Amino acid sequence: MRIDVSLLPALGAAFMLVFARIGAMVMLLPGLGEVNIPVRVRLGIALALTLIILPLHRAAYHVDMQSITPLLVLMVHEIVIGVVLGATARVTLSALQVAGSVIAQQLGLGFATSVDPTQGQQGVLIGNFLTMLGIALLFATDTHYLVISALNDSYKIFAPGELMPSGDVAALATRAFAAAFKIGLQLSGPFLVFGLVFNIGLGVLARLMPQMQVYFVGVPLSIFAGFMILAAVLATMMGTYMDYFIGVMHDLMPLN
Repeated sequence: MRIDVSLLPALGAAFMLVFARIGAMVMLLPGLGEVNIPVRVRLGIALALTLIILPLHRAAYHVDMQSITPLLVLMVHEIVIGVVLGATARVTLSALQVAGSVIAQQLGLGFATSVDPTQGQQGVLIGNFLTMLGIALLFATDTHYLVISALNDSYKIFAPGELMPSGDVAALATRAFAAAFKIGLQLSGPFLVFGLVFNIGLGVLARLMPQMQVYFVGVPLSIFAGFMILAAVLATMMGTYMDYFIGVMHDLMPLN
């Protein structure tokens, strides 16, 4: 019995190229690329996705095993594509941090900070809460499967070996950052209105009753009223965010 192993080097090279794209994206994906998730777990997820996607797109890789230079160039190209796709998905979480920062400032809780478990750095408490809630909703609604689908469809947008269009990538990054900031402000819109009306009311009250300590009365009342508004609009806020996240994922998928 004779076994032909001549295809193994090309298959191994194709596996490494697919893993380069998927691994770079997984390290940045919301919910999967968090700093508190062990590196071995993230590598295991990347390897599993590579084994699933490799048979689908192996024919797209034309590997020249005669020289190492084209292979290294192609690997760098795949890593850059993975970083672009992962960073685009990661930027969506910043919308919740923007909304949380604005809400905290309006409620007088801008000084209340804690370590953001998704980034490993300090962040406002409300922003951290909204971020963790957003990640939980991504898994609860099975939206993370949409991320995997976008990763699979990325081979139609960024074909292996083709020069990546820098103009399209720059436009994608610009739209992603602009949309994240826009959605963050929209989510915090009710609190901006509340802060404006509440502070105007405190200013009028301070003019009518100069002897009253408006600050000591206004801060607890602002926090209490703000939390009541947050409880009332939280479901709508997160529904809007999920629609935004799904729209970003669909933007990464080519139209059939």
